[in-house]
This record gives sequence, C-alpha cells and structure tokens, in this order.
Amino acid sequence: MTRKLTFALNHMVAPGLSPAEFFSLCRELGLNDVEIRNDLVGNAIIDGTPASAIKALAAENGIFISSINALQRFNEWSDAREAEAIELADYARDVGARALVLVPVNDGTGQADGERQPNLRTALSALKPILGDRGVRGLVEPLGFEICSLRSKREAVEAIEDIGGGATFRMVHDTFHHHLAGEPDLFPGMTGLVHVSGVDDPAVTVADMRDPHRVLVDAGDRLDNVGQIRALVAGGYEGLLSFEPFSPVVQKLADPRKALADSIDFIQSRV
Repeated sequence: MTRKLTFALNHMVAPGLSPAEFFSLCRELGLNDVEIRNDLVGNAIIDGTPASAIKALAAENGIFISSINALQRFNEWSDAREAEAIELADYARDVGARALVLVPVNDGTGQADGERQPNLRTALSALKPILGDRGVRGLVEPLGFEICSLRSKREAVEAIEDIGGGATFRMVHDTFHHHLAGEPDLFPGMTGLVHVSGVDDPAVTVADMRDPHRVLVDAGDRLDNVGQIRALVAGGYEGLLSFEPFSPVVQKLADPRKALADSIDFIQSRV
C-alpha cells in the first residue's frame, strides 16, 4: 500500500491545551484535521466559546474541523436529548464541522434484544432531519464494552439502512472498541471516521481494558491497529485516522508532538 494515510487529532490527545494551542500542535505535525469536543472542562465547547470564534481560529491555522465529539446517550431519545442534539448540530454547522459523533448509552441499560434495536431506529429517525437540515453528518460509534447498548456495527448498519439514513449517517470505526467487541466485520464503505488508539499493557485482559489503557500506537500494541487499518484501506476507506488516546500518560506528555509524530510514522510505515 503506497497511498499516504490521512491523520487527524482528537482534542483528547492533549485536553489541557487551549483550542489555539491544539490547532497549533496539529499544524506543527503537518496535519489539517481535528475533532473538537464538548466534554472538556474549561475548553470549547463547554465553556461557551462561540462557534464563530473557533471557526475563525481554525481558519487562521489552516485547520478543518472534521467533527464534534459527541452527542452522548443518543439512542435514549427524549425531549431533552432532542434539544441537546439541536444545540450541538447548530454548533457543528456554525463552526464548519462536517459531522457530529453519536455515542450510545454505556451503563448497562437499554441492552435487551428487542429493546435496543427499536431504540436505535427511533433515535436515528429523529436525528435524520435535525442533521440533514444543517448539512451535518451523524457518525454512529458502537462501543465494545460489554455494558454498551450498541456494540455491533452490523446492527448499526441495518438500522441506518432501515430508516433510509444512508445520506446522513456513517459509523466511527474505533480500533479499541472494535477489538473489544470481537465483531469480525469492518464495513469500510459505511465508515466515516476511524478513531485510533492502542493498548500496550501486557497484563490487562481484553475484558478489563478501559479508556485509561488507551495510548498511542507503537510496536507494543495489542489491538492490531495496523491490521485493522490495513483491512479498512483495502476495503476502500479513504478517510481520516484520528488519534483518540485516553491514557493520562499520553495526555500529560510534555511534548505530545514528538510522541504523535512517532506514532504516525509507525503506522504509516507498516500499513
């Protein structure tokens, strides 16, 4: 494979950086795409920074905002969830973001067969006009945790097809969650974004892997990020590979630029 991969940064790589510092880090790495988040205390979006200010800052740095991460518990639809979805979709439109990540309920509820499927379709049907009217794509992100209400990509794809949502929705392939879910199918044609992180702790079992174990991908990776990315690319995926480590070890690095550059080089050289 000779095609150059396209990498991006999720603000979770360095949540302590201001938007300006985060965009600068991206630029220093020679990258052009970022994901901003609505769950970082003291940072946009949660601190009330206007979308227009973030849009202008991104433009000054030559940065494209690929997505806002995320509408949580999206498949537990309610009046409150609808209001939150509209607010985030408005912000995504106004900031120039291409997409809004949709994260399912992940607390052990809503899992039952015959319950989770209609819940998913109800939410997607309601989100379809909200996102479509604003020109924002919805990125459904199945999570591999055993307590999650949406673990299966196949279930997500079937629901998207059932509600006629192919023009509005795609999926996030998260390399960590794909490994945990144990689902073999990749669905590269329905993938709109790839989240990249590795696990190199040799002691933790797959069942016990959690967000704090998620580091940058290197030779010690146990999740086969290289194999997953290689298969997605072979299947036609040409989108972003967005780094999303949650480990405090990564998030507190004095020089995240070098660590990220090393991980980019490692993945690029092996895929």
